[in-house]
Amino acid sequence: MSWKNFFRTKNTAQLVEALDLGVLHTDIHSHLIPGIDDGSKSMEESLNLIEQLYELGYRKLIITPHIMNDYYKNTPEIIHKGLEELRIQLEKNTIAMEVEVAAEYMLDDGFEAKIKAGNLLTFGDNYILVEMSYMAEPPNLASLLFELQTEGYRVVLAHPERYTYWHNNFNKYQEMVDRGVILQMNINSLTAWYSEASKQIAHKLIRADMIRLLGSDLHNQNYLNELKKSRYIPLLKDLLANPKLLNTKL
Repeated sequence: MSWKNFFRTKNTAQLVEALDLGVLHTDIHSHLIPGIDDGSKSMEESLNLIEQLYELGYRKLIITPHIMNDYYKNTPEIIHKGLEELRIQLEKNTIAMEVEVAAEYMLDDGFEAKIKAGNLLTFGDNYILVEMSYMAEPPNLASLLFELQTEGYRVVLAHPERYTYWHNNFNKYQEMVDRGVILQMNINSLTAWYSEASKQIAHKLIRADMIRLLGSDLHNQNYLNELKKSRYIPLLKDLLANPKLLNTKL
């Protein structure tokens, strides 16, 4: 059966055996540089979480700390310093995970200045991970996307299934895809970890063949426990079979 035919099934029952997330190879969204955002609080916690991700099959992590104008004022220098410290500890503890960094940029009132300043943190083929407020769509969303793309960035929108103001207007997702924006789903959305509504939109996005990147959005052990549960969801099996997923190419 082709991956397209999988999407026609209801996928209501749980799988008997856990899926191997190693087929993704790379996780492109996590918060595992200790102490710089709302993710891991210590090096010990980061090492423990990364070791568990390795056991789940991941072999490369692109860690994406928050960068926000008013709250997490991280810079490339802060993030790269954290990366080097993490790499040293991974080697000391013989954890064979490849780690890189990018960032998760909030499309806030300070982001346009960051574009003009340059030095944005990207991953892969000049991909840039961005997120929006959970309260409302940025009023200048279209112009920010255009500016990024004009500068040669390939825009990845983090967890689109979580923006509740789009839930009743599915055309917004199609508009993003038509603009060339890549949609990155959080795997935990499939378990209703965030909300039942986000779960339903995640399912709909998968069935519409709009998801091109999967991320753990890992912050702590609770997120990881939920990620382990997601491995029994049939619709995730369907998505992992989609040859258009980009994780394995990073």
